[in-house]
Amino acid sequence: MASVPSQYLRRAARAAGTLERTVARVTAPGRNVGFPLRAPTVPASVVVPAEPPTLGADYDTDWARTPIARAAREALTAGLMSVVVRRLTDPEVHGHDRLADLLKSRPDGDAEPPPVIFAPNHHSHLDTGLMVCSVPRPWRGRLVTAAAADYFFDKRWKATLSALALNVVPIDRESTGRKSADLIAGLIEQGWSLVIYPEGGRSPDGWGQGFKGGAAYLAARTGVPVVPVFIDGTDSIMGKGMSRPKPGRARVTFGHPIHPQPGESTRRFNDRIQRAVAQLADESTTDFWSAKRRAAAGATPALTGPAYAGWRRRWALTKRRQRGIASWRRPPERRWPDLG
Repeated sequence: MASVPSQYLRRAARAAGTLERTVARVTAPGRNVGFPLRAPTVPASVVVPAEPPTLGADYDTDWARTPIARAAREALTAGLMSVVVRRLTDPEVHGHDRLADLLKSRPDGDAEPPPVIFAPNHHSHLDTGLMVCSVPRPWRGRLVTAAAADYFFDKRWKATLSALALNVVPIDRESTGRKSADLIAGLIEQGWSLVIYPEGGRSPDGWGQGFKGGAAYLAARTGVPVVPVFIDGTDSIMGKGMSRPKPGRARVTFGHPIHPQPGESTRRFNDRIQRAVAQLADESTTDFWSAKRRAAAGATPALTGPAYAGWRRRWALTKRRQRGIASWRRPPERRWPDLG
């Protein structure tokens, strides 16, 4: 290979030096700018405290309940969200009449409905939008939703969108502190109603999960009733693990409000809420009278499904889905014979 003449190397070196000096002259004013246009210098011996966290359970959602945000959310709910929910789920809503007594209990001249806690089962990310569009209108305008701080509030854009579109407040699932409970209890005392999923997360296999005591604790603390709700069909439309939705049908059934009894522990009240949702599930997949008879006999099928595991549990889920409104949308790899 021919060597590069030395005069070309000298010219390249001079050009690089000229460029370096030009950049230094252009950036020199910026290097001399100090506080407050630049961060103040800190002595090496001083420990600077960390910035307080602003995401996760520490995300401030107060702005989402300002009049401007509420008006934007009302327009979004009546417009885009309603269209998407109808196109994906074609929902049927039952049981609004069971909440009529709550409206009658309002003091004369009070236009706002009394706050309640809606406690539905949880199978899909569609459940929250479906609930917002299905809750009776008197409660819809003052409704907040409790959601996992580690999922919905881990990024700024996701937290902002969740708070604006669904009025979501964060719940810290990784901590046993009372910060989230205090926040939600304060909102309930201010007249806001709450949607909270007692299961704590979406079902991993189509069957329900055991209820945690959050709804029961908040109801006992604030004195408001719990409205059990059963959502049928969203696990087939966009259950956990599905990458895209498959439009289908869903049914939302509201139950009678349940009040905590004097001296009742949170655990016992939580058990009553879970049994009420299980009874609504039985009613939704069979009929009202049969579900009532089984409930009176203590024979209501559990939300969590049969105790056995493996293919028999999946087979039983197939049967339940065939009775539900969604029918069987995702058949198993093998259809097992009906042994009667």
